[in-house]
Amino acid sequence: MKILSLSNWAKANDYSYRGAYNRFLRGDLPEARKTTTGRIVVDVNDDIIPLTTAVYARVSSHKQKNDLDRQADRMVQFANAKGWVVSQVIKEIASGLNDKRPKLNKLLASTGRLRIVSEHKDRLTRFGFHYLELLLDGEIIIANLEDNDCNDRNDLMQDLISVITSMTAKYYGQRRGSKKTKKLISELEEE
Repeated sequence: MKILSLSNWAKANDYSYRGAYNRFLRGDLPEARKTTTGRIVVDVNDDIIPLTTAVYARVSSHKQKNDLDRQADRMVQFANAKGWVVSQVIKEIASGLNDKRPKLNKLLASTGRLRIVSEHKDRLTRFGFHYLELLLDGEIIIANLEDNDCNDRNDLMQDLISVITSMTAKYYGQRRGSKKTKKLISELEEE
């Protein structure tokens, strides 16, 4: 067991001092206590590996490059507001259906505990989000949960649209596939 000052705990866990202090005030840091001299210290197990925070932003095409920069900036501001120090910002232009995204794969393969901050679930992946959560040593923070807390029917519809988009693009090619996909999606939405 180690005893760290709150500022050292904040540095080790990728928080700003103010963010760690706010956690202490809210009672979200049960290992922290005030000493008789008024100093805040945190009792830490030696085997706990701290989290590092990474922002992941993604758009589908080069036409959305400006959106990519704004998305990354919003997520850095979100993380800073939570008191986390962002150690890296990953920006990628690729389809959410593509599982061969080199920057995301490199991030996920990195050693250590990781906190990934993203604006929406689909910025990370269209499929298998739950598996990422289970397999990641750390946590995934989704900033905009309102759009992600859809009912089951909307989730199922979004998954179906993603599957259709993926399959038609592979079967018909990218250009012809997008027209057929739009037609199928409009038919599904009419039902």
